[in-house]
Amino acid sequence: MTFLIVTVAWAAHIRLFQVIERIDDTLALLNLACMMLITFLPYTFSLMATFPNNTLGILLFCACVMVIGLIQALIVLYGFSHPFLLNDQIQMPENQAYYKRRILEVIMRVPIMCLFASVFSVIFIQVSYIILAIVIFLPYISQCLKWIRSKAIGQVEDSPDSVPFYTYHPSEPLREERVEAFSDGVYAIVATLLILDICEDNVPDPSVVKKEFNNSLVAALQEYGPEYLAYFGSFATVGLLWFVHHSLFLHVTKATRLMGLFNTFSLAFVGGLPLAYQLTHEFPRGSRNELEAVQISCVIIFFAGLFQLAMWVTALFTERETLHPYVRYGGREHAFMLAKLSLYPCVALGTFVFTCVLSRFSTSIFHMMEIGVPFAFLVLRLLVRVALVLLRWLFCPARNDLDSVPVEEEDSQLPINDIVT
Repeated sequence: MTFLIVTVAWAAHIRLFQVIERIDDTLALLNLACMMLITFLPYTFSLMATFPNNTLGILLFCACVMVIGLIQALIVLYGFSHPFLLNDQIQMPENQAYYKRRILEVIMRVPIMCLFASVFSVIFIQVSYIILAIVIFLPYISQCLKWIRSKAIGQVEDSPDSVPFYTYHPSEPLREERVEAFSDGVYAIVATLLILDICEDNVPDPSVVKKEFNNSLVAALQEYGPEYLAYFGSFATVGLLWFVHHSLFLHVTKATRLMGLFNTFSLAFVGGLPLAYQLTHEFPRGSRNELEAVQISCVIIFFAGLFQLAMWVTALFTERETLHPYVRYGGREHAFMLAKLSLYPCVALGTFVFTCVLSRFSTSIFHMMEIGVPFAFLVLRLLVRVALVLLRWLFCPARNDLDSVPVEEEDSQLPINDIVT
């Protein structure tokens, strides 16, 4: 839940600075104050989780969110008072008043709801938690209500002056570079947590080495063999999930709000990989707990990869706006990207099934999967080409490659980065 709260704040920050594209010293200081309060949110949420019946945690959380909303409103007011800072699409004087009012209405919804949550925390604290849950999912609730309204009374046309970045529509654009930067940060933190666990827990005490292992450091380190294997396997998993994510966004020309939502869910499961690393080596070999730990790890990897695949499928629905031509349906790289994004969900699901059948060897099967997948990536392009040839031979034997629809030369060119992805 803490991760969702932070990502909601991040998404709001993206939308705000899609409206205000240029900053000066005043905006930089206001943004710094906003970031300081956002970094404090996980602490307030930890207080709420540890003391659910104490109102202090929820009051601190609501106070932070309300101040963040007020600072964002100040940023909007300052930006509209200096139009040269605004996005070029909304710099027209005749539309600025409408844009400013609409953006402020959207921004102030969350502080107002948090104000109600803080009031109810004194009266009936359970209602406060319900209101905060609504705050997190408010954009999607509003879209569902809008869809129900359109089905009930007919489609309502948007105003011609509608704000392009505050629609909450699934196809609302997000800055691709911001999505990538946030994702890279999460992957970097997860990889760092893995090595910190090794440094903290797997360095033997000198007195123990001298007393129990006759001063042989090699013999002492052999005791930590399963931990090292789990570390390298987990790091390979994190690295390859990042590699797949990077490959996907090399081919994306425009990210949408729905793609951002699936990316958030994928990153939430990626954040659970350090937990998977700890679970897979903490319990006795062959125990029931070990089997459950391995299966939990498979579930984490499965959903991390599945939501990456969901981003790709979402992009395919609007492929002309979101994808380069060579990875669209029927493009030269379409099948390879589909295979690359499907590999981890399929392998994790297969590993889960095998651990259910061969429970005695669950840890060995899991580590073989973690270490074997990198080699599968190395030969994946060759395997995809062989599979396509076989499918064409089985189902389209009379098809001639010359009959395929020609693609314009500039559309068929692959970027130089694609050589390594």
